[in-house]
Amino acid sequence: MTPVPSQSAASMAMTTCIDGLTVHVYPEPHSAGAAAGAALAGILRDLLRVQLGARVAFAAAPSQDEMLDRLCAEPGIDWTRVTAFQLDEYAQLEHDHPATFGNYLRTHLFDHVRPGEVRLMSPGDTPDEAAARYVALLASAPLDVVCLGIGENGHLAFNDPPDADPDDAEPVRVVRLSERSRVQQVNDGCFPDITAVPTHAVTLTLPALLSGRRLVCTVSGTRKRDAVTAALSGPVTPACPASYLRRHKDAVLYLDLAAAESGLTSPNAADRHEPAVGPAGA
Repeated sequence: MTPVPSQSAASMAMTTCIDGLTVHVYPEPHSAGAAAGAALAGILRDLLRVQLGARVAFAAAPSQDEMLDRLCAEPGIDWTRVTAFQLDEYAQLEHDHPATFGNYLRTHLFDHVRPGEVRLMSPGDTPDEAAARYVALLASAPLDVVCLGIGENGHLAFNDPPDADPDDAEPVRVVRLSERSRVQQVNDGCFPDITAVPTHAVTLTLPALLSGRRLVCTVSGTRKRDAVTAALSGPVTPACPASYLRRHKDAVLYLDLAAAESGLTSPNAADRHEPAVGPAGA
């Protein structure tokens, strides 16, 4: 690991590569999210120049706010040729419940850019049927891009440790949420208390997430620092599902300083730096 100190905290990002995973560290959440959103926009423009459509799976969490804001502001994307998927969704909630991930994505993305197709899970009280439907949808073609966050316990989507299985034979599963994951939803302000958080969800499994041709992961805040440290510095293990990002051939992680482990912000090493992203369309 070769961390890169920025020359100007306001204008530069620190960049390193860990087992093939490219990691950019920005001064604060807005610049990290803006960089991720601009990068995703560039990926989509490139894809749509050479193929008929793009299939993208989106995370839904406050950590994605700045990334999605920037993505919505980016020009030159033919959204009518984009098919949008979810990574996960709560069971036991009606599809129009304000805390569903589908509602989050409608509010932060779909109502603004109008993808050609939106594939919501909407499991409600029939999560097994929803999972089976989603398996069929995913089987029709590969995912071009998967947009991710990292949970406080190191989860990717709702693949919680230690049950996350990198060799899972199923692309979509109904899972029981760990208490740590449910507490995070309260910490994120999505529910008033843990009793209101559903106990089960439908999620893409680790193999389905990692099957994406490109991975764009955005993480911010001090509550994520321990998980980021484990993902980047510990072993690749189901005890920290996010550690499997290091095995992907084309994954990029965008962090703010609060989420970055101390080794990534060390002033004792230098390799390369990248300019922060400017206004949309610049």
